[in-house]
Amino acid sequence: MKKLLFVLLSLLAFAACKLSNSNQTGEDNKELAALFERYYNERMELYPLESTQNGDSMYNDKLYADFTDSYRAKLKEFYNKYLAYVTKYDRETLNANDQVSFDIFKREMEMNIESLGYHDNYIPFQQFWGLPLTLGQIGAGESFQPFKTTKDHDNWLKRAEAFSPWADSAIIYFRKGIVSGFVLPQSLVVKMIPQMDAMTTTDTAKNIFFGPLKKLKSADSSKYATEYNRVITQSLVPAYARLRDFLKNEYLPKARTSTGISAVPGGDKYYNYLIRYWTTTNKTSEEIYQTGLGEVKRIRTTMDSVKNAVGFKGDLNAFFEFMKNDKQFMPFTQPKQVTDSFYSILKKIEPNLKKMFGRTPKTPFEVRQTEAFRAASASAEYNQGSADGTRPGIFYVPIVDATKFNTTSGFESLFLHEAIPGHHYQISLQQENDKLPKFRRFAWYGAFGEGWALYTESLGKELGLYTDPYQYMGALGDEMHRAIRLVVDVAMHTRNMTREEAIKYMMENEAISEEGATAEIERYMAIPGQALSYKIGALKIQELRAKYQQSLGDKFKLSAFHDELLKDGVMPLEIAERKMNAWADKQK
Repeated sequence: MKKLLFVLLSLLAFAACKLSNSNQTGEDNKELAALFERYYNERMELYPLESTQNGDSMYNDKLYADFTDSYRAKLKEFYNKYLAYVTKYDRETLNANDQVSFDIFKREMEMNIESLGYHDNYIPFQQFWGLPLTLGQIGAGESFQPFKTTKDHDNWLKRAEAFSPWADSAIIYFRKGIVSGFVLPQSLVVKMIPQMDAMTTTDTAKNIFFGPLKKLKSADSSKYATEYNRVITQSLVPAYARLRDFLKNEYLPKARTSTGISAVPGGDKYYNYLIRYWTTTNKTSEEIYQTGLGEVKRIRTTMDSVKNAVGFKGDLNAFFEFMKNDKQFMPFTQPKQVTDSFYSILKKIEPNLKKMFGRTPKTPFEVRQTEAFRAASASAEYNQGSADGTRPGIFYVPIVDATKFNTTSGFESLFLHEAIPGHHYQISLQQENDKLPKFRRFAWYGAFGEGWALYTESLGKELGLYTDPYQYMGALGDEMHRAIRLVVDVAMHTRNMTREEAIKYMMENEAISEEGATAEIERYMAIPGQALSYKIGALKIQELRAKYQQSLGDKFKLSAFHDELLKDGVMPLEIAERKMNAWADKQK
């Protein structure tokens, strides 16, 4: 109690003064660093799953319904408090590194406060991401929830039991959405029902939540087998069943038939916020839409030249059909053959990676098949490793049917993006940099992170890939995919483009199956604006590289550019550009 009182009095004293702190030495501001450390520690308590993912075990047994009004009130107070604290510093007296931290932190507080003014909490999860899916991943024992000790198992069982009240709260807030009209499209709800149903089996061989039992020593297995069986059959399975039944019987009939977020109350204003949130720019929806149309046209021209170069007779859409369906592009019979092929890409690019990066991560890396329960609705993805390297970074590949896995669907570029040197390099190097305040070490800004990953796809030829014209066509297809996102995301959410029209537009401009296009379009319906971040970020990184190559001439070193871009972690694009401009000035 005395310790708590001391902390509260210290914070009140801190808030009462203006911190100009004239900095003549250029050293990092220790008081600001302490503020960031307090913020991070308080944040981990509020977001225990994030804490676990970041490798902090203190809250591994906690799980909160952070979408409830009462919890969001607590979050609003939290962010307002730290916004008030940080703005008491005079930015101009801080050194360059602290100015970057100040700018990132202040913007993050402001954006988080603004986000709490929208009713996205009336949609606690959807088919693409959310706790019911995340819980399945970590509860299987192969993700970021640790299962090394009996304490780890105890923590997990407590966390798992908290899912039942979480699910009940989710139903309450879905119902609030029904009353207000802030609901999901029906086509998405249809996909959520089988996801919930997949978790309701009590068969120990089929229910993924029994997976961690395999990690127990024989001396503990009997005791924990009873506990796992109780939690799974009496808590988890009934909770997923309640969600399934609610979605099917009550929510689906009330879900909307419209496509875009503009159809919900306040949807237009919310989408404009999401553009700023995901792109970290002030670009308008119309500006982004026009950029997308221009990129689609440019990439189609390049695709047409590749088609002609391989001697294909027919138009581009016929070429897409050929690439989607010809058996020569589906050489696999087993999932392991797919994952092994990705490892072979790594071996091929390793010599050139050393020329393009002075810093490489220490965090281990693995390729894994996406779990069956979510593979049908999942995209390939990267799950970060732990900062201490004890948990590897994982490139997950959804392989529903290995015999239909197509190597022209951006096989090489997919690896560059999701794995190396894309997400694995960027996220791991950021986490391993213990000189960054923790709120930056474990931060995520999609425009930078996804922009970097998409930029790395453009490095394919420099890395020794894309020598096969069909693989290059696949890479162009991936670039086209991100350009199409600028068009369809904006069009669906501001121009009344329908789900069906968006699927058709995507299939007309890239070699993608109807099933694949449907999953992608429904993803953009579920998380408006997120898909814009890739291309907007990549275009900015390419712009900066070209600018510095021209201005620095022989003094420009690609490895130095990459190292500088990555060493300070993700940040809003405007802040990143200021930082990189300062770096370039020093190279002259």
